[in-house]
Amino acid sequence: MSAPAVIGADQVMAVAHDVFVAMVDGEETTLAPWDGDVPAPAEPLAAWVDVHGPWSGRAVLVTEQETARDLARAMLRLDPGTPVDHEDLVDAFGEIANVVGGNLKSLLPDGGTLGLPQVAGAPPAGSADAPSEAELRLSWRGRPLVVVVHARPGAGPQDPTATPHPEGSTPR
Repeated sequence: MSAPAVIGADQVMAVAHDVFVAMVDGEETTLAPWDGDVPAPAEPLAAWVDVHGPWSGRAVLVTEQETARDLARAMLRLDPGTPVDHEDLVDAFGEIANVVGGNLKSLLPDGGTLGLPQVAGAPPAGSADAPSEAELRLSWRGRPLVVVVHARPGAGPQDPTATPHPEGSTPR
């Protein structure tokens, strides 16, 4: 099934902005479009969540691990430089993907269900091959953050591959 027209870059940007206002930065968010090419992360961290239903897809966020640590600090209202352990990093970055995915799911006319957020050093295998509905190259506090929404044709709720736990991922 093809993706509904409601999942586009403008909708994804609105969702990302609202999530960062509510969870990360407050009213004065620094989330904005990235100008130019996004440099490849030296130490990437990816978080994603799957949507299952009449339209199935995946919302993926990718950034540098240190940027994800700063996102966790902002979410947890920690002082700059406060250590963030692995569990808090995974929980916070996974929760951002979870809320972005949940808000995108709410835009779908037929709803669906949301899988558990996953966090790993790279997006899950096959994500790059899936059709991209929207790709946003964003800047958060001057650092790159990429949000991609992929369609996953044929991955309905009864499909055994609909809730993957790729090797190397960390379920929340």
